[in-house]
Amino acid sequence: MRIRRSIRHKSCADGSFMKEFLLSEPVPAGFFSYLEDFGEVEALPKIGEGFYKFEKTDWFSIKGLAGDTTVEVRFKKEVMDLTIDFLYLLFSSYREGPLDLRMLKQREQAVGRRVREHLYGPD
Repeated sequence: MRIRRSIRHKSCADGSFMKEFLLSEPVPAGFFSYLEDFGEVEALPKIGEGFYKFEKTDWFSIKGLAGDTTVEVRFKKEVMDLTIDFLYLLFSSYREGPLDLRMLKQREQAVGRRVREHLYGPD
């Protein structure tokens, strides 16, 4: 599954930057389980069956509906340029079934160091 393009974007009142992305295929329900390895996932059945929210603190959040071809991503504006490539990698690396997450976890650690340094200064 790949991100094709941003179809809408705006600066939000809370300081975040929202982008709505069009995907190459509908979001499979298993995608949100996959995201649990990288942050906090919450099912929101009151909004709609199959609606999920993913939060990666200080990076971005993803809201979407399983089976839909769009997702909404809210970036922490100060580090968006550091985290957007990882977002694309999360989508393009997803496969149904068992996954080897070692490369993604290494990339996540490297980006995480840069994000922390940018937001909070050197350790």
